[in-house]
Amino acid sequence: MQFLRRLLPTKFVIDLFMRGVFGVIASSTVILLIGMFFFLLLSGGGFFREVHPLDLVGTYWNPNSLSTITWGILPLLLSTILVAAGALAFSIPFGLALAIYLAFLASKTTREFLKPIIEMIAGIPSVVLGLLGIVFLSPLVSSVFHLSNGLNALTASILVGITVVPTIASLSEDALSSVPSRLLEASLSLGATRWTSIWRVVLPAAGSGILAAIMLGLGRAIGETMVVLMVAGNSLAMPTSFLDPVRPMTATIAIEIREVVVGDLHWKALFAVGLILFIATFIINAITDRLLTKQHNV
Repeated sequence: MQFLRRLLPTKFVIDLFMRGVFGVIASSTVILLIGMFFFLLLSGGGFFREVHPLDLVGTYWNPNSLSTITWGILPLLLSTILVAAGALAFSIPFGLALAIYLAFLASKTTREFLKPIIEMIAGIPSVVLGLLGIVFLSPLVSSVFHLSNGLNALTASILVGITVVPTIASLSEDALSSVPSRLLEASLSLGATRWTSIWRVVLPAAGSGILAAIMLGLGRAIGETMVVLMVAGNSLAMPTSFLDPVRPMTATIAIEIREVVVGDLHWKALFAVGLILFIATFIINAITDRLLTKQHNV
């Protein structure tokens, strides 16, 4: 008993210490996020004091013009939307198919083998995917569609989609596995086939979790930089199709930030674009968190 009495205060101190450590780590993450927002706001907010926000609603981005400087971000915004939409169109079918296979069709051994491999795809450096796109995918797209080169929105969408597949597959598999097994068993007992039960019962029940996985994949696609920098074509013209070269917002920041003078209007404009991206991804993550909370409460 005396040994336990001496041990209890020690365990209490350790527990209190670890609680404080994890509390500091969690608080640091929040503080870092808030700090990033205010840094972008202070750096890019000055742009809106010198340029009217409506000037951003234009079709020409030309901050280095010797005659007329224009700040239209519509080509950049549309390029970002094209690449992100194309990436989701590529990754959603593959991601959901992988999730369904891992959750209901694969054996335990196969699942334990495949899931880490799928998640490891997310760890492939973007620059490696970009190189593969330049060497293999771009010539293939050029040959198939008879283009002068294959550096365009389609090539970028496929490569960005590859980076998004692990996110959608892993989170969707978790959502499908969290659906109570009694729903699938009840459907099977009523005479439905296994595929019908998955399609009509399990997928709708896991809908909010799957949608959250897609939203996280969307945030990943919007924020991708290196791949689109290497294979999107870097054209500032308004894109009209997936076969046009494009320059998304992230690539524009990466290309032009090294050429500007710190503190000038062009520098502030790039931070304003970064602020817009930050707010967009924050909204996407907030919606995703709400959907995941709804999934856990089902």
